[in-house]
Amino acid sequence: MASSERDWRGGPELPNQFREGDDPYGEYPGQNLGMPKEGPGAQASVARRMGAVLIDWIICQIAASLITMNTHALGDTPTLALLLWLVMGILCGWLFARTPGMAVLGMGVARLDKPGERIGFVRAVLRTVFTMFILPAALVDPNGRGMHDRATGTTVIRT
Repeated sequence: MASSERDWRGGPELPNQFREGDDPYGEYPGQNLGMPKEGPGAQASVARRMGAVLIDWIICQIAASLITMNTHALGDTPTLALLLWLVMGILCGWLFARTPGMAVLGMGVARLDKPGERIGFVRAVLRTVFTMFILPAALVDPNGRGMHDRATGTTVIRT
């Protein structure tokens, strides 16, 4: 069967699957956004981003455990860990354009509309809240951007 003759047995058509003609997604994630293929400023991989979230979550879990050893006024450990993760994500995203996990793995958050500028408080709040629900961050486009990044006009780049 020729590549132009497709039926259901061939599976779903994926971006870049057959590379015929102009492809709106480019050859690598971030190309159509004007990003380099590799190095600083390149689109961060989904695996690297997941690693950063894991690092952030571990930091918040440890802090929540230490706090709840002394008081339960702020809730139990899982609830406090989530609250700390939200606060850390918002403040670090707003002030530093990266969370501690992103910093450890060499990433940062960038605006697409105004490269080089900070993402701002409102975008930091929206990104963090959307990420908290997991699904928006897990559903990525061919550029590797989650729904939370598309909604806020941001992307995670390598630094």
